[in-house]
Amino acid sequence: MSDKGGDQAAPEESGSTGEAGSRTPPPARSERLEPGIYRFILRYSLRDQIILTALAGLSFIPYYYFLNLPKLIVNQGIQGQSDGQPIDFPVNILGWATLDQVQYLLMLCLAFVGLVIVQQGFKYVINVYQGISGERMLRRLRYQLYTRILRFPLPTFRRMSQGEIIPIVTQEVEPLGGFIAEAIALPVFQGGMLLTSFIFLMVQNPIMGLAGVALYPLQFWIIPKLQRHVNRLAKERVRNVRRIADRVGETIGGINEAHAHDGAMRLRADFTQYLGKNYWIRFEIYQRKFVIKFINNFMQQLGPFFFYAIGGYLTIKGQMDVGTVIAAVAAQKDMGGPLKELLNFYQRSEDARIKYEQVIAQFEPDGLTSERRQTEEPETIPELKGDIVLRNLTYNDEQDQPILESVSATLPMPSKVALVGGSGRDEMLQVIANLLVPHRGSVSIAGHDLSDLTEAVTGRRIGYVGPVSYIFNDTIAGNMFYGLRHRPLHVVERDSDAESEWHRELREAVASGNSTDDLGADWTDYAAAGAKDPSELQAIAIGVLRMVELEEDVYQFGLRSSADTSAMPDLEPALLEARAKLRERLQAAGYDDLVEAWDPDGYNTNATVAENLLFGAPVTDGFKLDDIGQDPFVLQVLEEVGLRDRFLTAGYEIAATMVELFADLPADHEFFQQFSFISAEDLPDFGKIVSRVSVERLDQLSDAERQMLMNLPFKMIPARHRLGQITEEIQGKILEARKRFAEELPEERRGAIAFFDPDGFTRGASILDNILFGKIAYGQAQAAERVGELITQVVAEADLRDQVTGVGMNMPVGIGGGRLSASQRQRLAVARAVIKRPDLLLLSEPMSALDAGQEERIMGNLFETFGDHGIVWALQRPEQAAKFDHILLIQSGRIVAQGSTEEMQAEDSAFQRYLADR
Repeated sequence: MSDKGGDQAAPEESGSTGEAGSRTPPPARSERLEPGIYRFILRYSLRDQIILTALAGLSFIPYYYFLNLPKLIVNQGIQGQSDGQPIDFPVNILGWATLDQVQYLLMLCLAFVGLVIVQQGFKYVINVYQGISGERMLRRLRYQLYTRILRFPLPTFRRMSQGEIIPIVTQEVEPLGGFIAEAIALPVFQGGMLLTSFIFLMVQNPIMGLAGVALYPLQFWIIPKLQRHVNRLAKERVRNVRRIADRVGETIGGINEAHAHDGAMRLRADFTQYLGKNYWIRFEIYQRKFVIKFINNFMQQLGPFFFYAIGGYLTIKGQMDVGTVIAAVAAQKDMGGPLKELLNFYQRSEDARIKYEQVIAQFEPDGLTSERRQTEEPETIPELKGDIVLRNLTYNDEQDQPILESVSATLPMPSKVALVGGSGRDEMLQVIANLLVPHRGSVSIAGHDLSDLTEAVTGRRIGYVGPVSYIFNDTIAGNMFYGLRHRPLHVVERDSDAESEWHRELREAVASGNSTDDLGADWTDYAAAGAKDPSELQAIAIGVLRMVELEEDVYQFGLRSSADTSAMPDLEPALLEARAKLRERLQAAGYDDLVEAWDPDGYNTNATVAENLLFGAPVTDGFKLDDIGQDPFVLQVLEEVGLRDRFLTAGYEIAATMVELFADLPADHEFFQQFSFISAEDLPDFGKIVSRVSVERLDQLSDAERQMLMNLPFKMIPARHRLGQITEEIQGKILEARKRFAEELPEERRGAIAFFDPDGFTRGASILDNILFGKIAYGQAQAAERVGELITQVVAEADLRDQVTGVGMNMPVGIGGGRLSASQRQRLAVARAVIKRPDLLLLSEPMSALDAGQEERIMGNLFETFGDHGIVWALQRPEQAAKFDHILLIQSGRIVAQGSTEEMQAEDSAFQRYLADR
């Protein structure tokens, strides 16, 4: 079921890039997308369309006999006549059997059922084949659009927002998949059925045949005229929906400003205007579509009028038998379905044509990057260790106003060059990084013209960090190593099932014209970072993190993360040793009271009730501490020890106390932080419960209210929340419940929790919790700081710091790096550029979120590491230029002064005047 025209080579025919034995799809024969949807269909799925057309043609043969059978059943089977003459029963059927009239009737009826099965079988095969072909073509189209996005020149993203682009690739092209599947096969199939029915009618009676299609020319004339207006409205609807998506995206991006400047009401009104416009467009579309539908249905119902009138008249006159009339009426009724499908198909084809043309128009921006620049892998990657020469460099904005104007300069390399001044500095660095294409002029690096270099060269030999660098929704390590992953290099062994699945996916990728590169292979270029294997790369990465002063942050992430000890078998015993040393240090320092250790037979007053009950760490989502009061098994255990009703009462009393205490407090009061089990947002809901139901009438609570109250006691920490609810008696009951919980836990849920073991490692718990094996005592002065210092000491003595940092590198950073601070994101972006050891490092105010002291230290680290490489830095603080070898002063897109640092430091230099005027 593969398509005919894909530009993809079969896997066994494809060239190999690296050891992984797969390759990126070769460039299309034409770098332009097909301008029309039918050209796209014929280019990439001609073979499928031919097969579907052939299947449709074959189905017409049984369909003709299917139309003729009702006539035979009525005339021969029921009336016992053939051509007006009685049939002499019993009859011999091809020497196979002798049948009386009833048996003959049953045979015709079974033949009717058989033809129904054959017809439905053809439809099933055609529909499945259409579905496969359509999905492959939709997958191909989305892949082509996605690769176009990768080739968009950067200024395009200033004109087109995410809100416009994303719906096009995900939603707008979705209907095209269904249309592509039926683009040729459906009109052939339905038109063939219509033609077969017409031929059948003409064979029965030419007058009735002509009567059956008498209104069709009128329909085919009226419908297109009405459809043209619908097409115009459909185009406007698509444009307006994109504008709606753009407004939603802009609102999300500017949500802080909306709140900060009280702009929500205007945004609502603005959005309402767009929704209103969309409403009236759709309203007019509905009106016109229903007019078309009314005309279709009305004309369709006129068909039986002609058949009953003409057929009845001919039957009365003895010129036609009843079976023929019944068969003709059935055939005419069957003609309605294909005709309706053809008219609907015409409407869908017009919608698809418009949608496809609009999509293509959006994905053909000026200045589209050549496919070759992204896919071509040169035999050798040339070094770019040499002077940067800018010749008459001009770059204009969208209004064709110059941002860089006739810039000419030679930046000696390797050296440290500072860019200071006004606008144009970042654009200059982006041009040198091959991210922007100048409108005039040229750039050469180490004698290589930048326009001749592919991204395989510039992306590996040049490191660029801008003022705002994007952090991907991946781990810290995934973001750091992003610049080392260009092509699949090392094959990953799979078991037989996984290998079979991979080959299945590969076949579909080929059939759909998608990438055949193995994402499961190892893409990391260890040599580019100076490593031989993953362990060496991690050591180098930790060194880079120290260089950009991010290692301490990642180390802390690692302490608070759980570790996969299967990948680090030496970690468990080392952590247990660190636990023992921590106990010794606490005792030696007299800090025993700072940590309350976990005791299998004792209650930890510095832990929550939920933690005391489970006495372990949830490994999966099988137990969620925040909602544990709703877990049926937990409630069953509480019932067994007599705590279920006590907890409900305690929950009510806690809620009543909190409502009374917090009633008049502002939402940011420190009490809300201390008693964090009830937030300021939830307090009104608890207030409604307390005001409506008394403690003696808890049976009147709804299920939702009962769950809210049951959750509260589980969040109590006796040492912190001194509300008197978790008494020593209840603590003893909880210890009894802990024992029952562990003993009665269902077998299928045992993998959801790892129980604490004083002598063992707790899977699912953080590294910090495994070392601490307890809770820091609440209310002790500087307890967390003092214990933290001891933990740092024992981790260092056990030589575990790098391993803990390695665990922290596997922490997911969230969408856009949302789990990191702004300064952490900037330092991670610098680390990403540094670890690939580029020949040329371009930095444009990369650490604006850092204080001056930290930026100075990181700058010194980079200078020390890249002493034999080139660095070009657009400075946020011009006074830092004294640390560089060469300075360029840029103002209004022109270089007004340049030279060595000594020359630019002269008293009467333009650079000194610039500093004085700041």
